[in-house]
Amino acid sequence: MNNKEGNNKRGGSRPNSSRSNSSKPKPPMAKRAQGPKKVKPAVKAAEEEKAEKIKKQNQAPKRQKAADEIRLNKYISNSGVCSRRDADIYIQSGNVKVNGVPVTEMGYLVKLNDVVNFDGVTLTPEKKEYILLNKPKNFTTALDEGQEYRNVLELVRGSTTAKIAPIGRMDKNTTGLLLFTNDTDMIRKFTLPSQKSSKIYQISLDKNLKYEDLEKISKGLVLDGHRVFVEEVSYIDNEPKSEIGLKLRSSNVKVVRAIFENFDYDVLRIDRVSFAGLTKKNLPRGNWRFLTEQEIINLKNV
Repeated sequence: MNNKEGNNKRGGSRPNSSRSNSSKPKPPMAKRAQGPKKVKPAVKAAEEEKAEKIKKQNQAPKRQKAADEIRLNKYISNSGVCSRRDADIYIQSGNVKVNGVPVTEMGYLVKLNDVVNFDGVTLTPEKKEYILLNKPKNFTTALDEGQEYRNVLELVRGSTTAKIAPIGRMDKNTTGLLLFTNDTDMIRKFTLPSQKSSKIYQISLDKNLKYEDLEKISKGLVLDGHRVFVEEVSYIDNEPKSEIGLKLRSSNVKVVRAIFENFDYDVLRIDRVSFAGLTKKNLPRGNWRFLTEQEIINLKNV
């Protein structure tokens, strides 16, 4: 066999071989997906500033608030119906009218003499105040001209500029808790005969209360044609039988006095120690304090 020919056979390429030719160029690799380029902080800040300038140019200039103007949501909040945040929701919902016109604009300014209608009710802008006084003797709630004794409003003078009034009446000899507010709804609520809040009184009598009379009082009685419901009546521990504790719903102190006078007892002293859950704790005689937010909520939920 010819060596040259044999060498060509061994060294020649195989036409049916599956091996690719190493000299053939390879196809280019696909590029990896790349995320957005990171913007440098300085460039990003400049872009945001530019966008803010364009936004301000497109906005209508804000009107300067006058001295006698107030934001609508604050006006509603001051009226005591809800918080500012809730007021914003009502405004956006179209449930608020100013001078008869629905307002949905946030930050809308109103004047104190504007008529604001909230969900069908006309509001007053004065902030609701609630002040608790531990009333001393020789002050009265009466406003009669020429009154011999001083008025209880003197004791809370300077506490607020709102036109507050006491809830219920107290004569000069009655001491204890007296609540003041400019919330006419609350005043009306606690003076209605049907109101459900309890008051506790400590009463001093001219003589010991007979047990049979105590039993009769506990069952309730009729005074001037009106049924008086007594929640609880009892002797006070470690005190003479002339010292009585009385719990009932009426805020009229005259009712308390009339209960015992109906059984021929003279009432020497009445001290209201609890009013709708409020107590005299940390409130010395003659002092006053504002109610806490939670106390106000509790009173409204009574």
